Amino acid sequence: MKRRVFLGNSAKAGVGLTILGMYACKEKKTDEKDASSEAEVVEATGPFFKLSLAQWSLHKMIREGGVDPYTFAEKAKAWGFEGLEYVSQLYKDTLEPSDYSPEAMQTFIDKSNAEATKHGLQNLLIMIDGQGDLSTSDPAERKSAVENHFKWVDAAAAMGCHSIRVNLAGSSVPEEWKANSIDGLTQLSTYAKTKNINVLVENHGGLSSNAAMLSEVMSTVNMDNCGTLPDFGNFCIRRKDPKDYQAGCAEAYDIYQGVEELMVHAKAVSAKSHEFNAAGEETEIDYVRMLQIVKDAGYTGFIGVEYEGSTLSEEDGIIATRDLMLKSAEKLT
Repeated sequence: MKRRVFLGNSAKAGVGLTILGMYACKEKKTDEKDASSEAEVVEATGPFFKLSLAQWSLHKMIREGGVDPYTFAEKAKAWGFEGLEYVSQLYKDTLEPSDYSPEAMQTFIDKSNAEATKHGLQNLLIMIDGQGDLSTSDPAERKSAVENHFKWVDAAAAMGCHSIRVNLAGSSVPEEWKANSIDGLTQLSTYAKTKNINVLVENHGGLSSNAAMLSEVMSTVNMDNCGTLPDFGNFCIRRKDPKDYQAGCAEAYDIYQGVEELMVHAKAVSAKSHEFNAAGEETEIDYVRMLQIVKDAGYTGFIGVEYEGSTLSEEDGIIATRDLMLKSAEKLT
């Protein structure tokens, strides 16, 4: 995938962003009898992906630091990103008081579009949380959850996004979960298709982190606007204590196998990160291996940086993840 030169300014002391696409010169003899040579400009091959930023990477800034969520585009631009991945729950304080009224949703759409346009970034998707369980075993609740997502499908369409990301929590009984998920996704994807919007499921805990099972759901739904959003790090199927996230994972799916299986249905990808060593490598995820899996699947779209660590600040973690992606891309075959 050929890329033009892309420069972004780091928020750190004006340091320039690593060049995504670059030009190189090499000398070439025009004739073996002629000792003279001329410089031929050759466009080098850059990363196979574009960089987007998942707004969840800023959730502490927004929830604890009082940062306005509508500065998302401004910050993403300063850190060198091209695409925006919004998170619905980070606008809860302004939307929930009016019960997500059409007027409040329109304000969200208009302000987000204005900021994206101002900073020259592309709206890609909205990650939806807290709108009901699409895979619950209660048919009435499932239908209500589906309908709660309609307003977000409409918002995504009005913002020029290609997708919304949804969750499948639901039952812990595999056969129940699969049947419920197929029904909920089919209902929502049928509506989303009329708006030209994709419905994407992220491996986000529980049985949705069983990649083989989620892939089976996708194949059964079999709609071209229903797919996956593989996340590099969300493969815990069962936690030691569901009420205490810090207690750790009791049952996990292999992250590399999981991403490979989910890439078959992928329409977006999330590069999760937590902690980094002194060499700038993610301590639990081999980014070269992971990006090779994504590349080998034929994917050439945006990959979203999603930093969730606690050692680095959110800004430093975002930049560290961005730089690791670019460095790792240089090592791919």
